Amino acid sequence: MEQQAIWAIIIFLLTYALIISEKIHRTLLAMFGAVLMIVFGIIDQESAIHHIDFNTLGLLIGMMIIVNTTAETGLFKYIGIWTARKAKGNPVTILWLLALITAVGSAFLDNVTTIILMVPVAFSITRQLKVKAFPFIFSLVVASNIGGTATLIGDPPNIMIGSAVKELTFVAFLQNLAPIVVVILAATLPLLVMIFRKSIKSTPKNQKNIMNISLEGLITDRKLLVKCLTILGLTLLGFFMHQTLHLESATVALAGAFLLLLLTGEHVMERAFRSVEWPTIFFFIGLFVLVGGLIDTGTIKRLAEWAIDLTGGDPLTTSMLILWLSAIASSFLDNIPFVATMIPMIQDMGAMGISNLEPLWWSLALGACLGGNGSLIGASANLIAAGMSAKEGEPITFMRFLKYGFLLMLLSIVVSSGYILLRYFLI
Repeated sequence: MEQQAIWAIIIFLLTYALIISEKIHRTLLAMFGAVLMIVFGIIDQESAIHHIDFNTLGLLIGMMIIVNTTAETGLFKYIGIWTARKAKGNPVTILWLLALITAVGSAFLDNVTTIILMVPVAFSITRQLKVKAFPFIFSLVVASNIGGTATLIGDPPNIMIGSAVKELTFVAFLQNLAPIVVVILAATLPLLVMIFRKSIKSTPKNQKNIMNISLEGLITDRKLLVKCLTILGLTLLGFFMHQTLHLESATVALAGAFLLLLLTGEHVMERAFRSVEWPTIFFFIGLFVLVGGLIDTGTIKRLAEWAIDLTGGDPLTTSMLILWLSAIASSFLDNIPFVATMIPMIQDMGAMGISNLEPLWWSLALGACLGGNGSLIGASANLIAAGMSAKEGEPITFMRFLKYGFLLMLLSIVVSSGYILLRYFLI
């Protein structure tokens, strides 16, 4: 193996190990690792810029602007309180209803944003009910990772896969992933209720407190809400039609975001830009350059050759390997850098003789997104929820999350294995 490839692997693995340790912010590590790739001459600046997927970045920025501007209207808090009142303050009913709303929201807004919006609502409700928040926060996280699996825009790994493979449109993600996501969600919600029903009991008095919360005044800006919902609806329509319109998904998202800002004025624009999660954007940039170093040195191609040798190039065996490897790896590694590494590997498998790559892409999406439920560090949404929970005085430990999350993750991957086998190889 040539020296450049060895240096690329060392920088990549060292960066990855430090990201897992969580001692230093992952954005700083990813960007520093990317800079090292250029400084050591593994990849030049022009090639580094070429490896940055601006379609992924544009889609993320556009959706962040639209959703965060919508959040300013108080819509999501209104939905949470309205749901709790409809459940008549019953904690078990509230738990599965909030989880269901989070799953649907994650499919069409993205799971990280949905968690940021829903966790404060859950804490507001649990304080009124005087019950522990962990069952609710954990259920929201699990539901967000499941729901986010269903669409192109629901989870960062899907955004990356859809951007890398132009044939995998918004509609293709819905058609191929939404059916199994519905099945997994239908199996998971009753299990969450069964696991936590005894630990979220509340008194009739506390349940009555929920019913006394007024919905008046929760929507703070009705004119802005109408504009936001109109633009959000048009943007989602654009995603459905983006292939027909010959537009990239990033163009649709950014067009929606800037049309909304054009309609709302400069004061909203400044707040919208501040609300964009720039550390996440730069984390992606750093990762794209890091993985670019592995691609340019031929490291990814060698990994693909090893995987094909292991499976004999059989599409079914390769799909199952990718599904289970993605799920287990994404449980203990952040799924975003893992998927960034896997995408060029699968593309190389196509160049080496596997003619139908579609089952492999869906296996990667299911494994990486659902695998995020396996542990606390498995997905960005998990870490954000844990951080918000710690600020509220209810920290979530790694082992407590693992105790429930890993088994639920295994269940979802077993179901996904059956789905991949039936849909793409038997029927």
